[in-house]
Amino acid sequence: MSQLLEATGLTPEAAKSQLRRLAPRVARVSVAHPFFLIVTPENQSTGAPPVEWWLDDYFAWLKHPYYLALQSAASALGSSPQSIQVTQVMTDTARRPIELGRLKIIFFVKRRIGRTPTQQLLNAFAPTRVSTPAATAFDLVRYAPRIGGIGRVIETLRPLLSQIHGPELREVLESENEIATAQRLGFVLEKTGQTRLASLVEKWLPGKRPLTPLVPAPAGRPGAPLAARWRVVDNSGEFNP
Repeated sequence: MSQLLEATGLTPEAAKSQLRRLAPRVARVSVAHPFFLIVTPENQSTGAPPVEWWLDDYFAWLKHPYYLALQSAASALGSSPQSIQVTQVMTDTARRPIELGRLKIIFFVKRRIGRTPTQQLLNAFAPTRVSTPAATAFDLVRYAPRIGGIGRVIETLRPLLSQIHGPELREVLESENEIATAQRLGFVLEKTGQTRLASLVEKWLPGKRPLTPLVPAPAGRPGAPLAARWRVVDNSGEFNP
């Protein structure tokens, strides 16, 4: 919007009026923000360009950090056992979901987002930050209750495991520094056959570990088994039907 005002000399109200008349060739990302997208003919069926085309510019305009996260990050990195109908984005403050034509973006909050290792999405149309494979795995376990449960996490994680390397995983453990999440991740890595990565997590963990449920909620199976190595109670039923 500011660029349009500068280029045309229009007042803010006149510029908004002009943009409204251009719909559906122009879309406003959010009613709370005067940030508009040009919708080219090939994108008019969805009502907006793909999220990855403009997400980086949008957050640069907001002056907040972000990265493509969770199942959206896993999909961008090549792990997509099931397609999801939304784009999941991590940022540092709570935000309302964005619905733009057929696109929907939901936001997750991480206060120390600057510590999470990210990378540029390869072969992307525009710059897009995405969590590294190791950081994606950590986030998937951490936010499991909000993205379909630990079973869905394991399904998403399996195709991603070959991309996770020891140094990158160690960097994530150090930067996130969340013992309970690391316990759960180590347990899941062991159960999925990733013994080397599981051992790396075990070495990072302190000797005295809190008793941690795999599903961090009161719901779960009573009398669930304890994985002594991790001090994780498998109350999910995913590995012990």
